[in-house]
Amino acid sequence: MTMNKNKLPALLLPLLLIGAPLLLAQDHYVMSLLVASMVIGGIALSWALLGNLGGMISFGHAAFFGVGAYTSAVLSMKFGVPVLLGLLLGGVGALIAALAMLPVLRLRGPYFALAILAYAHIFRILATEWTSMTGGSGGLSNIARLPTVMGVDLSSKIGAYFVILLIVALFALVYARLRESHYGLALRAMHESEDATRVVGVNSTVLKGMMLLLSAFMCGVVGAFNAHYISFLEPDYAFSALWVTIPIVAAIFGGYRSITGPVVGAVVVYLLDQLVFKNIIPSGHQLVLGALLVAMIVFSPDGLLPLLRKLGKGKSAGGKHAAT
Repeated sequence: MTMNKNKLPALLLPLLLIGAPLLLAQDHYVMSLLVASMVIGGIALSWALLGNLGGMISFGHAAFFGVGAYTSAVLSMKFGVPVLLGLLLGGVGALIAALAMLPVLRLRGPYFALAILAYAHIFRILATEWTSMTGGSGGLSNIARLPTVMGVDLSSKIGAYFVILLIVALFALVYARLRESHYGLALRAMHESEDATRVVGVNSTVLKGMMLLLSAFMCGVVGAFNAHYISFLEPDYAFSALWVTIPIVAAIFGGYRSITGPVVGAVVVYLLDQLVFKNIIPSGHQLVLGALLVAMIVFSPDGLLPLLRKLGKGKSAGGKHAAT
């Protein structure tokens, strides 16, 4: 019976993610918020993979998001590449951008994070100056929207939601399989002592590079999806710091060491911010998010989901006490 209770949140989460949008399909505003929250969840998941398995904190995931968005948008607009193929190629574009970042793997801690942030600024400048391809500061408009597949319009709010939900679910599955593999074991051992893992023959640099490339690919696909969803792109938006700050807040709030935590955190944080805090404090609502994050770090450093599990166990133990 205890095992069933522990598995209950894992069973409820997919039911909520699939069932709630079907009930809210006619509310276009709420559906647009749900799509945006899943976009943030996808970025948060890619960030958490790099931090949890790779042991690297990044302040530059906007680089992968922006490069993926521009890659897919340009390929579809100028070369007629199908949109769904463009999503994958957006991930490949971000992966190629990450290849240019491999030299910074020699850096540690805040130096690595700041170096990745610098790359994000470089890519933003390139997108601004390469006017013949990216449209410069004016950006790209009328980007091809998501297609209709078997009579289902994927560019609609409900269609787009299930596309991004499928993308995030596939990435979560890859993350889970990787974490349970021998590569995941080696990466966790590397966190304890990188020198010790090198002694036993583990090439930590190669493993960290793989995590950087995979994280970049995931973020690039999400960026490509977003470009085709909103059908507009310009450098300040594509490489905005918001694609770094809000996903990091979401990942830490939900519990970045778990797989579902970053996604749950993104949905909770973004919906709270847009539906509650923004109405209460229109001009400074993100300050409340900061306070909420600080409170979570103080009272539950592992995030929201572990806190809910602890509360559930506490109630369960209290019930058993009362029964005895």
